[in-house]
Amino acid sequence: MNNIILIVILLLGTVFMTLACINNTQEQPSGEEQLIVAVSILPQADFVEQIGGNKTKAIVMIPPGASPATYEPTANQLMEVSDAKIYAALGSGLPFEKVWLDKIRSVNEDMLVINTSQGVDIIPKDPHVWLSPRSVKIQVENIYQGLVQVDPGNKDLYFQNKEQFLEELTTLDLQINESLKGSRNRSFMVFHPSWEYFARDYNLTMIPVEIEGKEPSAGDMVNLIETASRNNITVIFVQPQFSTKSAQVIADEIGASVVPIDPLGKDYITNMQIVTDAFTRVLS
Repeated sequence: MNNIILIVILLLGTVFMTLACINNTQEQPSGEEQLIVAVSILPQADFVEQIGGNKTKAIVMIPPGASPATYEPTANQLMEVSDAKIYAALGSGLPFEKVWLDKIRSVNEDMLVINTSQGVDIIPKDPHVWLSPRSVKIQVENIYQGLVQVDPGNKDLYFQNKEQFLEELTTLDLQINESLKGSRNRSFMVFHPSWEYFARDYNLTMIPVEIEGKEPSAGDMVNLIETASRNNITVIFVQPQFSTKSAQVIADEIGASVVPIDPLGKDYITNMQIVTDAFTRVLS
């Protein structure tokens, strides 16, 4: 009798252990099976996720609100990078990448590092290549090729997602061009010179307050105020990652407004539509 009870207990224990193992397997988060792609800035995370869908997970080195010119990655971020299969570098001269990319690469020597701006007509000393939808289409192709190299089994999915996103970028480009083509004033003033690629694409002239990362001198301020008045500038665009003090001084002198626009918004297409609306109102 005791032997029968012992056998029943052992059988029940085996059943419970089996059920527990099944349950734990079912509860494993899908993120653990995702292909991890490290990127420098938020918009790139959107590009990766648009192409990779739920097969990829993007980790962003420069968090929201931080400056790409001065940010230093944390120890936790470097640990995350050690699990990444790909680093999708911007490759256009971003100060963060100039300082940190080699160090990040040394954390994970097996990680594929791709230059997403390869093939883009780079503007010297301007890393803001992602602010051109036309250039983003090239970046998307490069990210796609990197994903396929590391994960060829999901090539068809990546291709379908990539083609869909390219169509959306083409539509965005047409919308921006249509919105701005009738603008009488083609010049705009910004604090940080982020929008040269955008200006090049849509036949605009950017007038920066900050030049090569330096605040304007007293003489520069006089020239900027004269330039703003001569070009009928009524708005100075600023971005959340930088101080607005100098821009506000100029705005006060010429009776202009200071308007924020964010070049680092993650939802790329929506953010660029918001930015375009702001430019259209100012330049019309």
